[in-house]
Parts: sequence; C-alpha cells; structure tokens
Amino acid sequence: MFAVEVRDHVMIAHSFKGELFGPAQALHGATFVIDASFLSEDLDENGVVIDIGRAHEALKEVLAPLNYKNLDEVPEFAGINTTTEFLTKHIHGYLAEAARQDRLGRKGGELAAIRVTISESHVARAWHEAKI
Repeated sequence: MFAVEVRDHVMIAHSFKGELFGPAQALHGATFVIDASFLSEDLDENGVVIDIGRAHEALKEVLAPLNYKNLDEVPEFAGINTTTEFLTKHIHGYLAEAARQDRLGRKGGELAAIRVTISESHVARAWHEAKI
C-alpha cells in the first residue's frame, strides 16, 4: 500500500451537549492538526499516489469555512456535537467527493481509501478511514 499525506490546521471554538463531556460542555477553543492520507495499492503512470498540491488545496478548501469559527454557530452543524471523531468524517466526505470528481490529479476509483486524522493535542487524536 502506498500513501501520500498532507497536513493543515484549524483553530475553532465549540461546546458539547451531554454529561459525558464534563467541563467540555462549556464553550472552549481548540487547535486541531489535520492529516489527510490518500491510499493506493499502486502508483499511477507518473509514479505517484496523488498530486500532493491538489490534495493540499482540497484539504484547505474543506477547512477554510471552519477556521476561526465557533462550530456551534455553523448552520450545517446545528444540534450536532462537533467531536473530533465527527469532524474526521465530515472532512473525509469532502475529500472523497473531490476524489470522485477526479480533482486530485488521479481518478478517484484508483484510490483505495482516504484516512483523515485529527490531533487535538500531543497525546490524543482520532481518525476515520473509508473507501471512496
């Protein structure tokens, strides 16, 4: 298996509903580091998994509407706990759609999967990996 990974970050604020979250029920901020990995069984005719520049641009596109935002106020997230796990799937969905539209420098059907990892600190992270 081959992989290309790109990285970016966002600074957000949010709060959670539910006693499970303890003090995180209050509004708090976070700086998330996001890694997007594009996986393929084989390299293409150019010897790559994907175009790194296009992959990084796609990651920036999905993160831009979140950066410096209070996620509690983002309409598409209304009523949703924007946990790290939830955000990995949200970002994955956008990147998978970019792959299906062949916007990443390779036909999306040639990729095996995409993994999105969000590090919320140096000791905790979550990821979501799925086929396109």
